Amino acid sequence: MTDELTYESAYSELDKIYQEINNEQVSVDLLAEKVKRAAVLIQFCQSKLRTTEDEINKILSGIPDQTNQ
Repeated sequence: MTDELTYESAYSELDKIYQEINNEQVSVDLLAEKVKRAAVLIQFCQSKLRTTEDEINKILSGIPDQTNQ
């Protein structure tokens, strides 16, 4: 894939795979391939969410607490 994967595109692809499997639109021959791709996408999304959470926590930890003043 030449385009860099984003959270939104990964989530969208995951949703598409889920819909295909849920609606029984995936042949048995392709099922394992779809599940493997879904696993990669889930891992990517989880990593992206953890990284974003860490960045937000770093930002918030640098903001002084104004509630005690």
